[in-house]
Amino acid sequence: MTSLLARTRFSVLDRSRTREGHTDAEALRDTVRLAQEAERLGYHRFWVSEHHGVPGVAGSAPTVLAAAVAGATRTIRVGTGGVMLPNHRPLVVAEQFGVLEALYPGRIDMGLGRSVGFTDGVRRALGRDKEDAEDFGAQIEELLGWFRGTSPTGVHARPAEGLVVPPFVLAVGEGARVAARAGLPMVIGDLRDRDRMRRGVDRYRAEFRPSPWADEPFVVISGTVAVAGDPASARRLLVPEAWSMAHARTRGTFPPLPPAERVEAMTMTAREQDLFTSGLAGHIAGTEEQVAAGLESVLKDTGAEEVLVTTSTYDRDALLDSYRRLAAVVGTVDGAHR
Repeated sequence: MTSLLARTRFSVLDRSRTREGHTDAEALRDTVRLAQEAERLGYHRFWVSEHHGVPGVAGSAPTVLAAAVAGATRTIRVGTGGVMLPNHRPLVVAEQFGVLEALYPGRIDMGLGRSVGFTDGVRRALGRDKEDAEDFGAQIEELLGWFRGTSPTGVHARPAEGLVVPPFVLAVGEGARVAARAGLPMVIGDLRDRDRMRRGVDRYRAEFRPSPWADEPFVVISGTVAVAGDPASARRLLVPEAWSMAHARTRGTFPPLPPAERVEAMTMTAREQDLFTSGLAGHIAGTEEQVAAGLESVLKDTGAEEVLVTTSTYDRDALLDSYRRLAAVVGTVDGAHR
């Protein structure tokens, strides 16, 4: 393990991906079990996500799921990656995180995103449209005001007011600029587009304004990392998600994860094959030595303080093995990153 890996925190984001032949309830329970394993392995944070109306994702209520995760763990930080702020009133979000922090003090993170839905139908069901994301900066300012007790309405957010719940901005598009101007830590992905990631990080650092929440820039890079005993096995971990992405791009629905063996036996159209091949590329995957070299390269490129790993695959045992191998590579197993 290099000194660069040793001084970098590593965390986990799980999207509660459903698997063919398994229920949404199983996916959610798998998320809680993965959080327990991530804690045992010494990862710094465990975050859950928000998706609506997606057949392949069970995680639709991140603060509810975060409460289940926090209740099933003892020491790992728990949060969201993220709550999609345009879908919610800032007061309600503040109240939800206030309850979480009151119940699990010192362990809760508030990751905030700006997506307004996967499809037009979902956006209509949420009562939102794409333009709602344009007010993201103002929504963040209002949300943080509820914690500081500075809302001009005379209303007080209970129990959020006066509590400190670290906020993070998920940087998609203009998110890096929003995070910089608000003086908040930034989460940026994905690892597959290194140039775009570097530009976002550079913009964030150049425009960062210190705030009560952060004195200096804090960068979390996010993406897929897959570790196995040989390169072919690591690649197989990527196959189910790559196919689901290709399926979504060609058919408009994001399906549950299929077994890698079934995908590899498929006859794909030329477009499906192109998208599938593209979906396999650019991730950090391979043996322990290959993954260590890949992580060190991206950390040198970005200067990030933390890596948030978001790997999904059909084979849950292989996924757990990947996280165990990664923990050994980056040194979380001895608690060094806590």
